[in-house]
Amino acid sequence: MSTAYLVVTLITIAANAWAAAADFARAKFVLANSDQLGLSRSWLPLLGGLKAAGAAGLLLGLVGVPYVGVAAAAGLALFFVGAIVVHVRARVLGKIPIPGGFLALAAASLALAATAS
Repeated sequence: MSTAYLVVTLITIAANAWAAAADFARAKFVLANSDQLGLSRSWLPLLGGLKAAGAAGLLLGLVGVPYVGVAAAAGLALFFVGAIVVHVRARVLGKIPIPGGFLALAAASLALAATAS
């Protein structure tokens, strides 16, 4: 396991765990963002669950189930591509760097996990 894979994946896990917790807690910024994007607040538990599942899958990949880590990284990458599509659809272009950063982390984790497997 390379140091880059470990560091990038741990950052990706922490970022997605934090984002999932914010979704579950219905943080003010999450509610404001959902409203701006036109997303129903009823979606927040599902979105938080997907982020949490991705973080858990990445952790499993680190501790010895590499294909789960690859699948989790791919799932998170697809999730954040969808988030960018939602931002574009809603014309909330100024906030695209946020899901873009999460996408970059997921993509880097995917690339590093795929080469580590």
